[in-house]
Amino acid sequence: MGKALKLLVAVLLLSTGNIFAQDANTLKIVIEPDPVVVEVGSELQLSAKLVNAQGQALPDTVLFFSRNGADLEVSREGFVKANKPGNYTVIAMRSGPREERVTRNFEIEVPYPPIAEVAFKQVPENVYAKTTIDLHVEVTDEMDLIREDPDVTFRSSNESVATVSHGKLLALKPGNVRVTATSESKSATLNLNIKANPAQTIEIANTETSIRTGDVITLNATAKAANGRTVDAPITYSFVAQPDDNLGQGAEGQINQKGKFVANVPGTFILSARSGDAVTDQVIRVRERNVAKDVELLGHAEVLDVHTSDLWVWEGVDGRDYAITGTWGANGDTYFWDVTDPTNMVAVDTVRVDARTVNDVKISEDGTIGVLTREGASNRKNGIVILDVSDPRNVSVISEYTDGLTGGVHNAFIYEDHVYAVNNGRRYDIINIEDPANPYTVGRFELDTPGHSIHDVWIEDGIAYSSNWKDGVVAVDIGSRNSELADAGGSPENPVMLGSYTYPSGRNHAAFPFKSESTGDFYVIAGDESFPYGLPTRNNPVAAAGWIHFIKFDGWGNPDEVARYQVPEAGTHNFWVVGDVLYVAYYNGGLRIVDISGELMGNLYDQGREIAKFEPTHADALVPNAPFTWGPQPYKGNIFMSDWNSGLWSIKLVDKPQQGTN
Repeated sequence: MGKALKLLVAVLLLSTGNIFAQDANTLKIVIEPDPVVVEVGSELQLSAKLVNAQGQALPDTVLFFSRNGADLEVSREGFVKANKPGNYTVIAMRSGPREERVTRNFEIEVPYPPIAEVAFKQVPENVYAKTTIDLHVEVTDEMDLIREDPDVTFRSSNESVATVSHGKLLALKPGNVRVTATSESKSATLNLNIKANPAQTIEIANTETSIRTGDVITLNATAKAANGRTVDAPITYSFVAQPDDNLGQGAEGQINQKGKFVANVPGTFILSARSGDAVTDQVIRVRERNVAKDVELLGHAEVLDVHTSDLWVWEGVDGRDYAITGTWGANGDTYFWDVTDPTNMVAVDTVRVDARTVNDVKISEDGTIGVLTREGASNRKNGIVILDVSDPRNVSVISEYTDGLTGGVHNAFIYEDHVYAVNNGRRYDIINIEDPANPYTVGRFELDTPGHSIHDVWIEDGIAYSSNWKDGVVAVDIGSRNSELADAGGSPENPVMLGSYTYPSGRNHAAFPFKSESTGDFYVIAGDESFPYGLPTRNNPVAAAGWIHFIKFDGWGNPDEVARYQVPEAGTHNFWVVGDVLYVAYYNGGLRIVDISGELMGNLYDQGREIAKFEPTHADALVPNAPFTWGPQPYKGNIFMSDWNSGLWSIKLVDKPQQGTN
């Protein structure tokens, strides 16, 4: 090869190398089409390329990521399916090592179809003067989709009889009026005859006038005519608060239009029930709930070199107490601890499996069988690992089961010789382990909603409660017994859906059923998991978000979200209920212990229901002095918890010292 040709080849190679090995800061991702608009119900293939500052396209692979759930399905390769109108943010990313990544956030617009119909719904049979009613309007578009939060304007034909403001009709006096609701170019009319209000007096049946913060009372008010007869006139409830202090607190309490009242702060409250000119007041005195206790730190089993995942505590067949903890993003290790003395928790064995993460750990009720869930196996055969834990000091692997589970198992639950394994975030497989050396799949449960996913499953009394992100909490009969709610004859081989509840955040991560000891009411607690500033890393322990939802079930078809527990600066992970006490891991907010006795309403955080909190920190943790609490388990009067950064902890609640004592 001549010198000139060699020089030309060298220049070309250098030029090519400059194209492929460039500072990520000089590169950008180009999306086509731009802008991206997809009609609801339609599909679109996106294309993306990485270009340098000179506009030259590079051969790198660009992948797409979406956190929009079933509303907008986006594959890694950029195939888009629009299931719901709205504006969505999607991420395009050059694949490769973290330090070489290039990302671009872009918008996908899914326009709303034109409106086809406006209709009034839930119109009361009688409307009385000097009352207020909600105007319920349903707006349907040309794809037969009900428009959420539509822009509707209202007009009254006679404002001396009734006016309309912010979707509420204020009936002023008897007479006829026509109300028109308009959205875009479609309208609906409602003809009303406002009647004279028959209510002359209001009677309040409630007799509880001295309560604590967080206690719920129901006024049970009725409207009476002049002759004492009960009439169906609507009653409006309100209150005036006189707090014990004047420290600029937030909401003093709340009252709903079912007549239920709860106070957040101590003080004197005047509750009012009104219908027309008839009004009755009741004075309520509210005192501190006074449930707070101190926390005594018992012990800390340090795990400071890898992240700790979930835990399970149980009594071994030898009568001693043991705990098992997994590891996250590490070498597939699982640790076994003797926790009989919670002040001196001792590691007694380690099991290593082919995995990056042992996310979930469970032990059978008889304390002989353990199950590990695997993610990141080197051969991509993840599945579950079944252990003999009858001697926690000498644990052995009985079998590995990967049939249909190679996509990764995040969580699992053991119930009556079956493992319910969350499979690849899509469904749970039901695996018979009566012979743990020869497990086999007997059933599966999977939703059929667009873009469905699942995170966790918990089983009580033959009912599986799964956490399904955007599809919320789902209850499934897998052999229900003694259920106060109707069952459906399900079994492990034939799981049957009973009911569900969804909520707007779409971040349902965990669920736990409980029956209130104090009221007998049945709830399912649903916890969010959200990282609005990105997922945490070893060196960037970002704050989590989300809260605990209390869903009251009166029959599987009648769920009602009645309360929440929301820590402003943190978000939830796993939790547990014993009696009327909730133990919840709040990630960077540590462990929170909450009184959930009595009827629940409002934000329990504001009501003085927090019994205690504990923030596990360690100066030499993976993230020093930063709690990131993963999961709690109350056990034999003590509380054990795993922390992502620092390992296994044990604490117990103790009474606060009385004032005036040392």
